Amino acid sequence: MAVSCLIPRVSRPKQDAWLASSLVAAVFLWGGNNTGIKFIVATWPPVWTGASRFFCAGVLMLALFRWTTWLGTARPLTPGLRRRLWMRGGLSLAVYIVAFNTALRFTSASHVALYLGAAPVWALLWEELPSRSWASVQRYGAALLALSGVFVLFLPVLHHAGSGWIGEALALAASVLWTHYGRQCRALGADLSGAEVSAHTMWRAGVWMMPVAAMELARTGLVWRTDVGLIQLYCVVFGGVVAFAMWNNGLRHWPTSRVLLFNNLIPLSTATWAHFCLGEPMTPTFWMAMALIVGGVALGQTKWQRALSPSAVPPE
Repeated sequence: MAVSCLIPRVSRPKQDAWLASSLVAAVFLWGGNNTGIKFIVATWPPVWTGASRFFCAGVLMLALFRWTTWLGTARPLTPGLRRRLWMRGGLSLAVYIVAFNTALRFTSASHVALYLGAAPVWALLWEELPSRSWASVQRYGAALLALSGVFVLFLPVLHHAGSGWIGEALALAASVLWTHYGRQCRALGADLSGAEVSAHTMWRAGVWMMPVAAMELARTGLVWRTDVGLIQLYCVVFGGVVAFAMWNNGLRHWPTSRVLLFNNLIPLSTATWAHFCLGEPMTPTFWMAMALIVGGVALGQTKWQRALSPSAVPPE
């Protein structure tokens, strides 16, 4: 069954509704995944947690490519493409995961997810230097709005002694690193499908992290708990393979910008999961920061020339 067969043969409005529902489901699964990792790293070393998860998820996706057509048809890799997958895709994903998982040891899952919600703004800044145009004003205004949300998250930990600021700083770094990984995936997407990029970079990221993971295990050991193992299994299968399959399926049928709008729901999904499963409070600070960051993302991604009349927007 090809990926396109995941979409029922119905009218376009119903097809769009089905796609939107599948993307919301992916966001829901990722919220559970982020909360699950927060629970796991309280017991297991963070790099080992990421290395084992992504290696297993990548191998499982490659197995689906090998024996099914659920994710499409895999293409052969050239030596040059293999090097890019190792040095650009896998390495950048590995560094991101180290920052993300370690941040979860020091701060809440909802905060880490909220920093990741600012990633589209960093992508806009990465793509263009300031210029004397309306588009540049829009982009940098969006960045300042999102950064004000980041400041709102940082402010409470700056007033208290302790290690809380480490988690916030790592979460912010993870947000930038996630943007960098997305740029690498976009470059690799010229030769591979989104699902192929995910599969090949996932297991390579796991291999990159294995030496550090081995040092963690040598120092602290691994405490086996059934609940932790089952949650890790959820993160591999549902937070990895299933959610990425739904996401990449959406990218096959909708423009990237339309799919990325659902990315803004991940902090809310994560906060809800963390509130009910881990007892993390939904504080006024979180809601204020979320409003600012989501507002910045919306401002940066909105095509105002289309939303408003031509006379309402200064020419570029």
